[in-house]
Amino acid sequence: MRTGQKIVGVLSAAALGAALAFSAFAQNDAAGPAVGPHPAEIMPLASKSLLLDITEAGGRWFAVGDRGNIIVSANGSDWTQVEVPSRAALTAVSFADAQTGWAVGHDASILATTDGGKTWKLQHFNAELEKPFLDVLALSPTHALAIGAYGLIKQTEDGGQTWTEVDAPAVREAETHLNGLAVLGNGDLLIAGEVGMLAVSGDQGKTWSKLTAPYDNSLFGALPLGDKGAVLYGLRGNVYSTDDVRKGAWQKLDPQSVASMFGGAALPSGDRALVGLNGTVLVVAASGEIRQVKSERGTPLSSAVAKGDGLLAVGESGIQSISLK
Repeated sequence: MRTGQKIVGVLSAAALGAALAFSAFAQNDAAGPAVGPHPAEIMPLASKSLLLDITEAGGRWFAVGDRGNIIVSANGSDWTQVEVPSRAALTAVSFADAQTGWAVGHDASILATTDGGKTWKLQHFNAELEKPFLDVLALSPTHALAIGAYGLIKQTEDGGQTWTEVDAPAVREAETHLNGLAVLGNGDLLIAGEVGMLAVSGDQGKTWSKLTAPYDNSLFGALPLGDKGAVLYGLRGNVYSTDDVRKGAWQKLDPQSVASMFGGAALPSGDRALVGLNGTVLVVAASGEIRQVKSERGTPLSSAVAKGDGLLAVGESGIQSISLK
């Protein structure tokens, strides 16, 4: 198996081994696949441990991470860990509505809930595949897409009873790691991945067209901008924006930082917030101007959601509340 690149940063060895979403493209070959799924352990400090993604649905927040941890909060401050049938590291979570959501991760695992995150069922698991899922997008209570390492793309159109391969040769033939999925303002879907992989779908993920990316190294994700545009972020502080991803004309923004950005959120103000290495937070205005905010802990951040006038972010040291004032 080819060895994936690894980000040069301050991530601990444990984080690199378990958190593919931080490097978003680094395989943990040394640990080897698990023989079969084992239930996640209930841990008293789950909210302070390695977490890789966070989302909000139905007025509640959900975070996922190392050891199959899924934690839930009704206020963003008090968190409860729920029982999960797999302890494979979870890299992403997405909800279609207040009740239906999916979480994905290592060992090609896909977990689903239909009761607002109270209980989770394992819908897909294949440790022998040695391809982790890196992102998931719930498009409806029955339709979801999951992407991952080495060109992995699967979808369900029946609520997860079956997960099938997506026939997308333009995206999959190079077997690059697919890191992030986003929905644009007009409903188009966008994939960002390693070595400048950028692809768009106008039919809910059935077919994909490869785009020319403004950067030929690792891209970790995108946030929608207007109807057809996006803010694109990646390795070593590379941030770009465009009003139309299909037309290109990407503008390179200057974050005055070389910290890699791994996640982000659209803010009520219309700005976009990006989070990444060293606890760096970049607030991107509609004009393209960027101001930098530093989290108190200064530890790597992998994902964030807007909450009030700030962010709820997750990363190497768990949940963090970050003010953007």
